[in-house]
Amino acid sequence: MANYPHDHDHGHGETKPVTDSTHDNSWSANLEKPQYADDRTLLVRHAVEAIEHTTSSHHVNLVTHEAHGHPETYLYDELAKEFRSSDVRWEYIEQCGCGGHVVRAYIE
Repeated sequence: MANYPHDHDHGHGETKPVTDSTHDNSWSANLEKPQYADDRTLLVRHAVEAIEHTTSSHHVNLVTHEAHGHPETYLYDELAKEFRSSDVRWEYIEQCGCGGHVVRAYIE
């Protein structure tokens, strides 16, 4: 699965994961908080974790920070690496009024 272990913080101090439970429904992961503006690696790691914590037949909206621009430029390739053999697909939904972006990941 993911190459982003959950048992260390990569120097991010008290940064909590975007989720600490499994979601048996569709939901949104807020990756727009200030800590994501300065750390694209953290944003990607938490996006992967959000997908991993979503059960099949549901989706998670990955709401990314505006500081990194369109997710096509940094997130799509990482998701493809992490989920190449699994039943996950994603699509761009829209840019938020605050400047961030929404990518919906469907878990088959």
